[in-house]
Amino acid sequence: MNADGTTENPAAPGAVLKRERVRDHILELIESQRPGDAIPSERTLCARLGVSRPTLRAAVDELVAAGLLVREHGRGMFVAPAKITQELVAGEQTLAVPQAAGAWSSRLLEFTTIQAGARVGRKLRLSPAARIVYVARLRLVDGAPMAIEHLHIRADLVPGLSAQELESGDLYAHLREHHDVHVREAVQAIEPTVVTRAEADLLDVPELSPALLFERLTSDASGRPVEYVHSLYRGDRYRIVSRLTLGPAATPAAPSAGHHPGIPPGDFAHRDTVASSTRGDVQQAP
Repeated sequence: MNADGTTENPAAPGAVLKRERVRDHILELIESQRPGDAIPSERTLCARLGVSRPTLRAAVDELVAAGLLVREHGRGMFVAPAKITQELVAGEQTLAVPQAAGAWSSRLLEFTTIQAGARVGRKLRLSPAARIVYVARLRLVDGAPMAIEHLHIRADLVPGLSAQELESGDLYAHLREHHDVHVREAVQAIEPTVVTRAEADLLDVPELSPALLFERLTSDASGRPVEYVHSLYRGDRYRIVSRLTLGPAATPAAPSAGHHPGIPPGDFAHRDTVASSTRGDVQQAP
């Protein structure tokens, strides 16, 4: 029912444009306010825009699912917390990955040595019976859960690797300085997924919420696989922005230190490493 009492046909000419106009108006409200600020009620917005409640609610539902609005029963609608933005920058020879926003920290969930198994062994070019270090940890931004990371590292390359090395500091610096492992490149894939009940509990989101799945295979200077990582990032709080260079840069930008999506603390910015590259397909080790 429109504000003038007429019924709105979703298939009628102009219906799509009307829904887009409603969405744009709410986005303007969101962008003009701060996280946690309330926006007008559905009744107020319907009267202001001259649209039906179903049309408005469809736009609101879309923005709630996108993580831009929060609907609280009995209280109203509020601007959602700002998303953590990760920028991917294409350079002439490498893909430099700048630091993601926010203060990142880790909470170790599991640390053990196990057999690689068929799938991980194939990625790391190991026998299924070969030993790997398996690490699961929760990544937090400003204290809020943001991602679950699962690391699989060749055990023969990291004798004596401790949980402390994985809870703080630069993992790749530890590999370089204490294990003489010089990480050179990584192939990473990103795809959409949803969270399971167990993952939802850790990330403090509803079950089946949208998420981003990162898979990465990291190799050393000789091309030998060092680690396989798959990470699950909250879809409502994380986004990827690509900066595309259409011509040669006058001066190559130095990659900045910090957290990379799906990558443990540390980066590829050290002088004896090369920044990671990202492709749109999942890479399998031979």
